[in-house]
Amino acid sequence: MEQMSMNQRVILATILSLVILMVYSSLFTPQRAPSPGEKNGTAVTSAAVASSPSPSAPQVGGVERNLPKGGREDGGGETLVTIKGKRFELFIDKLGRISQMVLEEKRYQDEQGEQIRLFNPTKLPRPLEIRFTDPQLNREAFKVPYSYRGPSVVELNGSPRTVELVQNLEGERVTKRITIYPDGHYDLQVILAQGKEYFISPGYRPDVRVDAYTLHGALIRESDGTVTWIEDGEAKGDELFKGATIAAGFDRYYTTALYDLERGFNVVVSKDGEDNPILFIQGSRDFRAGGYMGPKEYERLAAIDPRLTDIIEYGFFTFIAKPMFKALLALYHFIGNWGWAIVLLTIIIRILLFPLTLKGMLSMQKLKDLAPKIKEIQQKYKEDPQKMNLHMMQLYKKHNVNPMSGCLPMLIQIPIFFAIYRVLLNAIELKGAPWILWIRDLSAPDPYYVLPVLMGATMYIHQKLTPTTITDPTQKKIFEWLPVVFTFFFIAFPAGLTLYWFTNNILSIIQQLIVNRIFSSRKEMEEGAHA
Repeated sequence: MEQMSMNQRVILATILSLVILMVYSSLFTPQRAPSPGEKNGTAVTSAAVASSPSPSAPQVGGVERNLPKGGREDGGGETLVTIKGKRFELFIDKLGRISQMVLEEKRYQDEQGEQIRLFNPTKLPRPLEIRFTDPQLNREAFKVPYSYRGPSVVELNGSPRTVELVQNLEGERVTKRITIYPDGHYDLQVILAQGKEYFISPGYRPDVRVDAYTLHGALIRESDGTVTWIEDGEAKGDELFKGATIAAGFDRYYTTALYDLERGFNVVVSKDGEDNPILFIQGSRDFRAGGYMGPKEYERLAAIDPRLTDIIEYGFFTFIAKPMFKALLALYHFIGNWGWAIVLLTIIIRILLFPLTLKGMLSMQKLKDLAPKIKEIQQKYKEDPQKMNLHMMQLYKKHNVNPMSGCLPMLIQIPIFFAIYRVLLNAIELKGAPWILWIRDLSAPDPYYVLPVLMGATMYIHQKLTPTTITDPTQKKIFEWLPVVFTFFFIAFPAGLTLYWFTNNILSIIQQLIVNRIFSSRKEMEEGAHA
């Protein structure tokens, strides 16, 4: 039983560690820096440009190159052209960069009811920013504005539109052709008359939803499908990825990406002063790539190219989480409501796991009945651990009980729980998605705390119905308080995740009642046979 006590302590320590981590994350979530600029573009200060990343000597093509700073003078704050569509409004500044993207769909609003803007204007580089390796040419490139012949406002009207920007420098002429599509993706072509060496960036990651319990930073997808995630604060600087197919910066729900899924390109991962990753792509005389900015919606990305769905991060258990999200998506299309889709998916998962769960629950019931005999052996042989373990094994063998079988269902459910946890935490599809009455946004916490309280109550009921072999009073007390602790930190969790846990608790209660009845019937039959 000493081994069982150790297992209980490990499980207890794990649960308490998770509780502390989640409570800390909920209470100390970093806030998004306010965007001081107006909707039609914001000027970037010289200080901000000067503090932009300046990695030294990245290895590109086996030759040491210097990736310069953006330059101290920046005339790009003024908007050169505005692209308007039903889903978004896009602003291109006079330095040929995308200065801002405003999501115009009603569900993409912040806590103040304002439409979400993807980029923090103080964070550089901006999407499509070009940096030459020649310092003098680079300084000039950040002073000379692009020219554009066309209307200052371009309406998409459901079809793609192309804008052409030209920058005339001493000894170089830069032409950018950007074809923007209504769904937020675009085709990019950069033509240089003289072919000077340069890098182009998909931009600093969106800065809308950044918190301590979701991943944000940059990712590189290589030609073999391998995805490398580089979190904020963990960039080494000057890492080179040759032949990469996707380079993207992202936060919890949104992304800005450049991609070449067929030929690939070389990507240098630089870093800023806080070790956050900054992406630069090696350009060419006639550079072509695809790009996307906007929400990480699975179906929108898949419609452009299924490989772009790799931008959506599901964590360590992606191999479980990705098919789980596809199942959730299919249920949503069948039912028409994300909340009920979560409920139905939870039911399906519990049904599939029921045979294993039943076996584990029955084993726990047997252990509970053997608890007095186990305690007796412990007291009798407490000075001789070897004899105690021997008699314990004999007791288990006599009653056909495996003390570890109760842990198996739990071990199987851990990766499934973490997978669905990541799915529900990162699925932007839940943003603005209603469930019932007061739940109008499954990606936001329950405004009236009804679901967290119900979750805590059902967790407490299930705890009372579940047999336990814990005899230590301190451990027992801690477990009794867990529903209260979980209730408090679930207050800050998305309603969709709380709904999953609440539904799971209801099903656990039903399963436990069934198991209790089965065990009671079996026990009566065994007692009758022995009589």
